[in-house]
Amino acid sequence: MPSTDAREPAAPKPWFARGGLAVLHSTALGLLAPVEVVLFALLACAASLLGVGVGVFLIPPVVYAVRAVANLQRKLHGAWTGRELPEPYLPLPEGTRFFQVFARLLADRATWRDTAWLLVDGTIGCLLTLAPLALVVDGVRGLLMPLLYPVLDDVWLGDWYVALPVDNPAVAWIAVVLGLLHFPLVLWAAPHLLKLHAALAAKFLSPSESTVLAQRVQHLTTTRDDAVGHQALELRRIERNLHDGAQARLVAMGMTLDAAAKLAERQPEAAKSLMEEAKASSVKALQELRDLVRGIQPPVLVDRGLADAVRELGMESALEMETTVDLPGRFAPAVETAAYFTVSEVLNNAMKHSGADSGKIDVHHSGGRLSITVTDYGRGGADPAKGTGLRELERRLAPLDGFLTVLSPLGGPTSVVIEIPCRPVGS
Repeated sequence: MPSTDAREPAAPKPWFARGGLAVLHSTALGLLAPVEVVLFALLACAASLLGVGVGVFLIPPVVYAVRAVANLQRKLHGAWTGRELPEPYLPLPEGTRFFQVFARLLADRATWRDTAWLLVDGTIGCLLTLAPLALVVDGVRGLLMPLLYPVLDDVWLGDWYVALPVDNPAVAWIAVVLGLLHFPLVLWAAPHLLKLHAALAAKFLSPSESTVLAQRVQHLTTTRDDAVGHQALELRRIERNLHDGAQARLVAMGMTLDAAAKLAERQPEAAKSLMEEAKASSVKALQELRDLVRGIQPPVLVDRGLADAVRELGMESALEMETTVDLPGRFAPAVETAAYFTVSEVLNNAMKHSGADSGKIDVHHSGGRLSITVTDYGRGGADPAKGTGLRELERRLAPLDGFLTVLSPLGGPTSVVIEIPCRPVGS
């Protein structure tokens, strides 16, 4: 029986907690401004040396440093404001030579947008991100005015506070009240300034329409090649299994029946024995054909859909799996097939390598995305970079714009998250 997902959204933080975090986040982003100014100066210096040839060798490392800082800001804004800023850079083909790298970096519009962002964030962006910190510092100064005003005079910003000349105790205590008012003001303003900075960053750091189109074409080209290659491998596998399995048994069965026919009149017992042998061969050939068909498209998946097929995988697994499924209906055959075989392979990997004896499968659909999490309570430490199995699964999902994420700390548990954008059939 399908069960609903038990996840509950986290309770929102109080406004003052959100404001305090926004002050810290804005300050962290503001501290990147000096780095950006230095990088812009280095880029200008490298460009000025192009005439003597040295700039050709200096520009690529500086551009990559600029991209590293820009990517850091994209990740920070995504984590802190929820505004995802994907990388806009066009991929470099394998085997690209140094001078081709230089030419491609200059031809990529994202390089020039990053360069413009160095100037914008070093000026306007810096004002937005460091304004909360400046208000906090000025608020603290207001609280200290009763102690500071006798010795201020023209030292440390003079003896003025906001719009008041602080020259006696009464005005100093008014400054204390103004200083206190700074703190609720900064807690209210900081989240808005951070969002404004994120909107400004999105203008420069998000991919342009042409870049998105180019990346999409590149992705489709890669996934098409992967899909064609995978299909060719599947056809060769089916051909090999038919040739070495069912076909060989059928040929042997025909030869056995021929021998039985010749012995039928002279040695009926021997003929009967050969007939039994042919019958056994036919049973094995039929089973191999069924296994082959099941490997192409499992009947349970075709007849009853992904929900029941995943439950069957959980029940047939050597691990004791707890399966939770909450799906609104059937999906396109390509989606169900890719999801089914990916879950099957993940379970096989868990059985072989995890050392676990139990786990769980969670399947649900929300926000236009099918999400399947396979967890095993094993030793953990799985690293996708050390094997080709998980990369093959990623290639299976890529034509559907799906992806696979592995979370496997040492000591376990290991969770493999499969996500495929899709809609239920008929919706």
